[in-house]
Amino acid sequence: MTRVSFRQQILRVREDAIVASVNRLLAEKGFDLMTVDEVAADVGIAKASLYKHFPSKEALAAAAMVRVLEQGWARIEALGAQQALAPADKLREVVRWCVGKLLAGEMPSLPSQNSSLRAELVGSMPFMDLLMRVSERLGEWIVAAQQQGAIDPGLPSDLVLYTVFARACDPVPPVLRATGRHDDAEIVEWIVATCFGGLAAR
Repeated sequence: MTRVSFRQQILRVREDAIVASVNRLLAEKGFDLMTVDEVAADVGIAKASLYKHFPSKEALAAAAMVRVLEQGWARIEALGAQQALAPADKLREVVRWCVGKLLAGEMPSLPSQNSSLRAELVGSMPFMDLLMRVSERLGEWIVAAQQQGAIDPGLPSDLVLYTVFARACDPVPPVLRATGRHDDAEIVEWIVATCFGGLAAR
């Protein structure tokens, strides 16, 4: 087993703190409004020190996305081990997890149209590897749920996949919470219900 030096441990702890800060700031402010200066100040380090870990704002955002995908993959793996759970129910649990992270302020908010950020994400092997793993596993559950009639088999499976992914950046849960009339548990269940059942009366 390789021994990790004290210096490496310190660097790892600092990187964890940086990524946690970026994740929170991205959730609160979004990529465009977050600044590297803010991240450095939030962590309590010099901007020059931060750049030793992450060379750009885009690299910071990519690291935050890798962290969230790692957490998401762990949740998906745990759901996959539950043999008694139907594929459609596993997908519902993924949406519950996404909306819960969103309401907890732990889901990074990234712009869909930003060429430098997109290039950073596409060039990140950890990000692309995790994204492919997550997509493939959810895709398997979607196909199985369609075969079982739990999800409309006439819908393209990639449309269903993107609908599930979109819950991670859904603007509705924060707006509902801001009214002060609903608790998080209610909001999560409403989003799950409308995601899989639409708005038709039941």
